[in-house]
Amino acid sequence: MIPRALTPAAFAARAAGADSQSFAGETMGTSWSLHAVSAPPDSGAGVQAALDLVVAQMSQWEPDSDLSRFNRAPAGEWCAVPAEFAHVIAAAVDLAEASGGAFDPCLGDLTERWGFGSAQSVGAVAADAFLVQGAIELDRSATRIRRSEGARLDLSGIAKGYGADLAAEWLLGQGVRHFLMEVGGELRGEGIRPDGQPWWVDIEMPPTSSIPSWRLALHDLSVATSGNYRRGFTVDGQYYSHSFDPRTGRPIANGVSSVTVLHRSCMMADGWATALTVLGPDEAIALADAQQLAASMVVGDREISSREWRAMLT
Repeated sequence: MIPRALTPAAFAARAAGADSQSFAGETMGTSWSLHAVSAPPDSGAGVQAALDLVVAQMSQWEPDSDLSRFNRAPAGEWCAVPAEFAHVIAAAVDLAEASGGAFDPCLGDLTERWGFGSAQSVGAVAADAFLVQGAIELDRSATRIRRSEGARLDLSGIAKGYGADLAAEWLLGQGVRHFLMEVGGELRGEGIRPDGQPWWVDIEMPPTSSIPSWRLALHDLSVATSGNYRRGFTVDGQYYSHSFDPRTGRPIANGVSSVTVLHRSCMMADGWATALTVLGPDEAIALADAQQLAASMVVGDREISSREWRAMLT
């Protein structure tokens, strides 16, 4: 829903091993890091280029990005978009349908009105905040999109995960088979560490929870977390989360502190974590089971897991 630099998720990678190389940089208002085995010297530059491409196409903070230009285009007008942008839009549209509207890429106007968008005027609740009834349409054969009146794209609930995937695919194309790629807390692990171990990561739990942290092995697997305890604001004693329910146009208030999703695709892990956070405990876990998603949810001091999550950890 917002850039992962500002969302409540954090992961700590275990030591990568003496025979691996480390690279790091900044992107999307946050940082990225790479631990890779036998990586060429230009790996850092290649990863940065992949992430810069995502920013140039999909950032709502960059006025000249493809997304910003699309949001300024007249409603109903078809706009050609790059293939990467179209790929993310297709995934977002499919997620919106599969989640019953819990994931919505068209919340740009709503997040701006509540102060969580590019204007970043957080601290004053918009008295006229309203339910967005806009939609996005994708012509998949011609890689072009158009929007209805009131719809403005905000891909920050999925673009950071896609950035990790795009960088990972570039690395694989360069023959780098073993690495851990991280973008603002979203992680994708490929292959193994030099010591033969998988890439181990620790999941940070919400500070109010006494639940022990999970340690996960990312072997050709991605993980993403969404939640509501790091970014928000309080007015007159009322806390407003950055996470919105597209079906009501209001910040969520369902007791969910965080949701973690494991998936082959970091983009899909990112998007599903966003959607399940919105749905709340019962509906989210039922949908995760139906979609065969490995998902774990923290609600207060309880942890609720999907069947696939439990199966992967046994």
